[in-house]
Amino acid sequence: MKVAIPKEIEKEEHRVAATPETVKKMIAARFTVAVETGAGKGSSVADREYEEAGATLVSSVQSLLQEAEIVLKVQKPTLNETLNRHEIDLLKEGAVLIALLQARTSPDLLSKLASRRVSTFSLDFLPRIARTQNMDALTSQSNIAGYKAILLAAERLRKMMPLMMTAAGTVAPAKVLVLGAGVAGLQAIATAKRLGAVVEAFDTRPVAKEQVESLGGKFLSIEVGGRHEVEDAGGYAKALPEEIQRKEQELIQEHVEKADIVITTALIPGKPAPILINEKAVRGMKEGSVIVDLAAEAGGNCALTKPGQEIVHNGVTIVGLRNLPSLVAYHASQLYARNVLNFLLELCPKATLPFNLEDEIFKSTLVTHEGKILLRQEAS
Repeated sequence: MKVAIPKEIEKEEHRVAATPETVKKMIAARFTVAVETGAGKGSSVADREYEEAGATLVSSVQSLLQEAEIVLKVQKPTLNETLNRHEIDLLKEGAVLIALLQARTSPDLLSKLASRRVSTFSLDFLPRIARTQNMDALTSQSNIAGYKAILLAAERLRKMMPLMMTAAGTVAPAKVLVLGAGVAGLQAIATAKRLGAVVEAFDTRPVAKEQVESLGGKFLSIEVGGRHEVEDAGGYAKALPEEIQRKEQELIQEHVEKADIVITTALIPGKPAPILINEKAVRGMKEGSVIVDLAAEAGGNCALTKPGQEIVHNGVTIVGLRNLPSLVAYHASQLYARNVLNFLLELCPKATLPFNLEDEIFKSTLVTHEGKILLRQEAS
């Protein structure tokens, strides 16, 4: 089967869906691999490295996509402004597409894919079970985002992170508050601790307490009832009742005003990000403090976040940059490519179609097939 790796054309996207390492493994599994010229440039991977791994380089993205039976991407398909054609229109009818599609918020895109009879697997729908751990692209990329968030904040903070005892006196450590102790939040905690900061973290899920404390952070909590009330079956936080949200806001505001750095990571699948930091809380922060909002893509956890921008409000820097993993494209691509490879080898173990649609993994991730849009109820 012919697998194609096009260059990502989404703005600010530097990752690539396959590396020379994964190309070798695809070829060993009897796939034929073609890579668009320059596809790995943003991830510091040269064309010759793909050739040495056994891939064929193709300069024309039209030829690449029209001949491919399987297309591996990072971002969802978009308009190719150079050709003035949408990437979906370049796909071979009946092809297979594997990507982070963000299908919950892309109904028009799904209709377009269905009209081309493309079988589309959206990796952000991957069920969190033992079998999918090595395919979980959301986890691998969230890890990187949490790490990079702390580095971005440290660069903008006008203080040093660690405790330092010098002949000129003692420098107190920076205070970091992490809101949301999922994958990104836990990595942010670990990175901040490695840099010597004092770290607090808040999460509505009681199960997060042990994880936060194991990394050396102090866990902040309010009483919200049993676990089933605060997280869904996939382990994601659920929207909370109004009274609990009020208590949450009070606790958060108290600790936000004491923090030098605040990292926010709270997301609810398929919905706008919950507002955890209101304008009043930002006004109460110390001048020179920094907020890095990892939920900016979904609107942001801070009421003042401008998605895709970095602003200063009342002396507080608010970083709403999207796609932090792309800022660490070399390693982000390595991890994502391995996730995609593992998914592909499970989907087509003999490098042939058809695939097993009764398998839980593929049933959950398949969003368009044979001209139809297939979204499970919880994802719609």
